[in-house]
Amino acid sequence: MSSLQRRYEILLPLRFNDGQPVPDDLIAETLLELEQQFRSVSSESQVIRGRWEKEGQTYRDELVRVFVDVPDKQENRRFFVRY
Repeated sequence: MSSLQRRYEILLPLRFNDGQPVPDDLIAETLLELEQQFRSVSSESQVIRGRWEKEGQTYRDELVRVFVDVPDKQENRRFFVRY
């Protein structure tokens, strides 16, 4: 059995594209899904600010970082690729 671990990080937006806030219960639902799948999940309370560009338009994001440390197994990699 391998003891190698891998960290998967997900940046969840705090606002929809129209500027409306993402309801807290949607973020909580994501945390619960990951906890149920892996029996642990972590998140940060700080807001991560990002900028990105598409077709000449610059967008700004406010995000929360969610992460899970799991055994480095193919099944876990497949889960996050699909997720």
